Amino acid sequence: MDKPQVEIYRIEDGKTEISVNLTNDSVWLNMSQIVELFERDKSVISRHINNIFKEGELQKSSVVAKNATTASDGKTYQVDYYNLDVIISVGYRIKSKRGTDFRIWANRILKEYLVRGFSINEKRLTDQIKQLDDLKQSIKILENVVNQKELTGDESIGLLKIISDYAYALDILDQYDYQTLKIQETSGKETYQLTYEEAIYQINLVKKKYRNSDLFGREKDKSFISSVLTIYQTFDGQDLYPSIEEKAANLLYLITKNHSFTDGNKRIAAFLFLYFLEKNGILYDDQGKKRIADNALVALTLMIAVSKTEEKETITKIIVNLINKNNYSR
Repeated sequence: MDKPQVEIYRIEDGKTEISVNLTNDSVWLNMSQIVELFERDKSVISRHINNIFKEGELQKSSVVAKNATTASDGKTYQVDYYNLDVIISVGYRIKSKRGTDFRIWANRILKEYLVRGFSINEKRLTDQIKQLDDLKQSIKILENVVNQKELTGDESIGLLKIISDYAYALDILDQYDYQTLKIQETSGKETYQLTYEEAIYQINLVKKKYRNSDLFGREKDKSFISSVLTIYQTFDGQDLYPSIEEKAANLLYLITKNHSFTDGNKRIAAFLFLYFLEKNGILYDDQGKKRIADNALVALTLMIAVSKTEEKETITKIIVNLINKNNYSR
């Protein structure tokens, strides 16, 4: 790990200072610092971290880094440092006033990064100065989300991922500004059709696997079956949404917007979006990577939830362009 910049996080009670390592576009704390941050025993924090990895919420290799640290005895040890994803995940698993203070602080920092466009590191800003101009224009659509909803840390990171993980997205959002956005480079007609019965079956499997509440996936009306059937609508014998990507984008939009379930609407929408892509063989690219990162999917679902009805066409076009061949082949 490179020598980090350090920002001091002062707890409101003034008793504790946490040195926050800002490196590789994330925040890094060791076990002792996390224990101090959330005021919980080391065994409790360790158990939560182990469960995070065991349950597959995060991949250990991506969020843990070793760093040489000098201990009080003067000796140097290799110590595990955990990034912001781990810290926030732990924070959501424990009840602690200190944890609440941290989340408030983290939200403020992340929102500043979002609005000011500081999610891309300094080198990338230097190398991609032209894209920075596009970024300033594209921020408008993301600011609407920040203004309408108090974001969790994961949601904030997801919004940043749309920009930092998708350089191509800057071109898409630039097209949005100039009303030139169009659908292109899609995968053609689907080979698998999702039925209402299959969708309900998969929702129940998810509910059982993750032990969701009884309210999860409970239909409030008939709007869910409408969401599924709508993506297969035709006019004059032609599909209204002719490609896999267009059907997937509209499925994500409709399930999120229709709010058909008592609980779990956004999770169900995101899951069935991925399920539909996977069943049609385009969830992963040729290198085995998802066409759309998980955090970016969280962000898109959130954008749909707070968007205006008249923005539907634009939102679905953005989704299609983020998962089409032109983007994931770059």
